[in-house]
Amino acid sequence: MLLIGLTGSLATGKSTVSNILRSPPHNLPIIDADVLARQVVEPGTSGYNRIVAYFGPTTPDLLLPYPDDNPQQNEDESSGPPDDAHTKEAKRRKDTARRRGRPINRAALGRRIFGTSPTRLRDRTYLNSLIHPRVRLLMLRHLLHHYLTGAWAVILDIPLLYDTGLDIFTPVVFMIAASPPTQMSRLRKRDPHLSAREAEERVGSQGSVGEKVERTVRRGEGRGWVVWNEGGVGELEKRVGEVMGEVGGRRGRRMEGWGGWVWLVLWPVAVGWGVWEVWRGWRGRRAWERRKEEEEGKKSD
Repeated sequence: MLLIGLTGSLATGKSTVSNILRSPPHNLPIIDADVLARQVVEPGTSGYNRIVAYFGPTTPDLLLPYPDDNPQQNEDESSGPPDDAHTKEAKRRKDTARRRGRPINRAALGRRIFGTSPTRLRDRTYLNSLIHPRVRLLMLRHLLHHYLTGAWAVILDIPLLYDTGLDIFTPVVFMIAASPPTQMSRLRKRDPHLSAREAEERVGSQGSVGEKVERTVRRGEGRGWVVWNEGGVGELEKRVGEVMGEVGGRRGRRMEGWGGWVWLVLWPVAVGWGVWEVWRGWRGRRAWERRKEEEEGKKSD
């Protein structure tokens, strides 16, 4: 099973590419890190409790109202007979939601972590230390499922693929890129409530597009693919199709559709191949890090 890392930066079009890859003719399973990150901080989880404990005292608007705090809805529910099945179910859901806690206000949390000041960097580091280990565990569960069902490839949709070091586990990386002006234009259009400064801080929080592009190119032929997204969806679909044709041809789809029992029989081969690919990824990452260290050393001389 081939792991393909899908990464990019804010408003480069990574989500659009993810939707293209999960749709015909590709039909690839997607493991979306952003979706998993929301799941691990849902009310009632340990991640949620730690976020509230850390950010709550200094962020008055951290939590949203309960979803059922709707006067009209409450009036409609209370108007039914006490033993009505609908009324009982609504009350049960309401009680469960209140036990778990109020939803997190992601916009308020974003204002606490996006930016370059020492305080915001510290808060973002703390939040990542909570979320990333939990997300990785869920990823492993999903990967095991796709492995046993015989998927020939799985897309790991991870915005911070390089930052988290997960690139060593993905033999192939798709980097979705766009110029900074295009990023800003898309982000302000998508989230009009953001000021220009807030938009710049959010774009900057996910790292430089140029550096990610360079890292992807340096992975080597067939291992790193840069998809520039400056045009429309049709143009993007065409480019993604071309890249997938190359990847499928290079890596092969001969085992697509084979049952999970085949992978169980071949697990020693799969493990050996996986270890080899991880070693190659680690070696490439170390080469990049050494190169950056040398560049920083030259600057300081």
